[in-house]
Amino acid sequence: MEILLEELYKTEISLERFYDRKIFLDQRSYQIVGITLSGKTKLVKSYLFGLKKKSYLYIDCNDERIEVYELNNILNSFCRKNSIDTLVLDNYNKAIKIPNVTQLIIIVEQELEYDFLETLYLYPLDYEEFLAYEHKYDSTALNHYLQLGSLPVMHKLSSDERVIYLQQKLKIALGEIEFEILKYVAKLSSTYLSAFSIYQRLKQKRKISKDKTYISYKSLVQKGYVFELGKFAHPKAIKKLYLGDIFFKTALCTDKNFGRLFENLVFLELLKQKKACYYYDDVEFYLPEQDEIIFPKPFADERRLFKRLASLEEFLFSYNIKKVTVISMSKEATISHPLSQVEIIPFDIWALGD
Repeated sequence: MEILLEELYKTEISLERFYDRKIFLDQRSYQIVGITLSGKTKLVKSYLFGLKKKSYLYIDCNDERIEVYELNNILNSFCRKNSIDTLVLDNYNKAIKIPNVTQLIIIVEQELEYDFLETLYLYPLDYEEFLAYEHKYDSTALNHYLQLGSLPVMHKLSSDERVIYLQQKLKIALGEIEFEILKYVAKLSSTYLSAFSIYQRLKQKRKISKDKTYISYKSLVQKGYVFELGKFAHPKAIKKLYLGDIFFKTALCTDKNFGRLFENLVFLELLKQKKACYYYDDVEFYLPEQDEIIFPKPFADERRLFKRLASLEEFLFSYNIKKVTVISMSKEATISHPLSQVEIIPFDIWALGD
């Protein structure tokens, strides 16, 4: 095992062109949390590039050559002998004992209860981060975002490779039942789904226990492959489910409902903006702290919008809604309404507005 550690210690870190993310590392110890392909490893490697080569050790715990028992016996003394200040444990395995180092960085898919580590959750790219990968910013950028999703790696893959590549990576990252659940959610994303309804569906295809389904579903949510949106003031109501990346839908099912895909895109942008958000009856997104409701309508029609607002006047009045924002693909307009400011705004302008 010492021979392996020597090899890893001497190996130069390789990093293809890296575009800065909205989170960064300093000298504190961290756990970097995020779904597969979200860019966790590249974020950490870009940080290591700024350190002296002999001051850090990077270990991918998925390396088949690692024997955990042997590693535990030697890692602490190896770090001390080589004056290693920064230790990175990628794909961290909790069976590995943590040595005494100045800075520890672990990379995981699911947050661990380690009080001595600062937790950074790395979502896939938001729209502003995505634009850094575009050679030019013009009217095609949003269409490209809808085609590729927000996983950074998709930019370097050819169009015929992306689907199979992502399927393979998800199968590696997820358990068998988790993968089956994600496939089902991909088909019905942006709709109301419960763990029980997912179980009812899966048991028609295979022998499966309810407990196993619930545990796997909870794991997907905790890791960020699936997100739940609750109903305002009704915590026990059925949740709306959204995918952690919109390309999951392309890769895992043949459903082409563009409206649902666009709604998922808007949800993810709200998530990354860290705004408290709920759904309500006939309202996709309600932001109580902003007194705002948001309708994702890629091809907004003003006549239909007027009818919808008329049906929601009691809600607008009761909750003192000051702003109604309609997110579109390209349409832009301001509509006069007696109760609220109503604005139709293209997604790209809205997403970059803050």
